[in-house]
Amino acid sequence: MMAMLLPSDRFTMIGRRILIVEDDYLVASWLTGVLRQWGCEVIGPAPTVEEGLRLARSSDLEGAILDINLRGEHSGPVAEELEAKGLPFFFLTGYGSPALLPERLQGQQKLFKPVKASELRAAVQGRFGSE
Repeated sequence: MMAMLLPSDRFTMIGRRILIVEDDYLVASWLTGVLRQWGCEVIGPAPTVEEGLRLARSSDLEGAILDINLRGEHSGPVAEELEAKGLPFFFLTGYGSPALLPERLQGQQKLFKPVKASELRAAVQGRFGSE
């Protein structure tokens, strides 16, 4: 499904605190592993909107990766909380349409599952910066 990056990949995000909001265990585990490999401190993963909101409100974050559909709920409230805090984020989704999101969030960057490590890297670097 999704391959880990090779240890020779020198891309780093040391110390960046990134929230993962994802209800699929395998995807969340893969994201966590890749982000940690890049040096990030992973917050979560949060499998529900409620947990995503709690972590977004209570954690010192630098950005987030959000699944759109979380057990039948859309992650729009988490995205809105992040926007209110001025934090960058992008969506990772298995759906071709962002219709579950409020209209003003539909233009946000989206990656589609299964995502390639190179696509994830480009999105992370573009949204959260690199060292």
